[in-house]
Amino acid sequence: MIEAVLAVHIAIILFNVFGLVAVPVGALCNLRFVHIRWWRVLHVLSLAAVAAQALAGQACFLTIWQDELAALEQPTAPLIVRWINQVVYWQLPIWIFAALYVLVFVYAIALLWLVPPCGLRSEVR
Repeated sequence: MIEAVLAVHIAIILFNVFGLVAVPVGALCNLRFVHIRWWRVLHVLSLAAVAAQALAGQACFLTIWQDELAALEQPTAPLIVRWINQVVYWQLPIWIFAALYVLVFVYAIALLWLVPPCGLRSEVR
């Protein structure tokens, strides 16, 4: 079960990071998918949730679930789980994460303005 929570967490992380890179690169390369409204809204909402949790001084609920499951399972997790945990989970104060997540969220909002999804800012063009 811990592996399933970790897999979902990694998928969300990859989705968020992909969007932050794909939108500006896709705009430069005239790729249409970066203008898909539902995808862009989902991306910004995902980043907003992460930033809000950090601002509230809370860890991501997936991190909490994984910690709780790890406490229930065997003390030695599989090697790949331990390796991924080292990459994903950094031992830093929550305020550092909050600052980083808010900056990333602001960047994503700026991308909404700079590379608008279909229907947004269309009257300006």
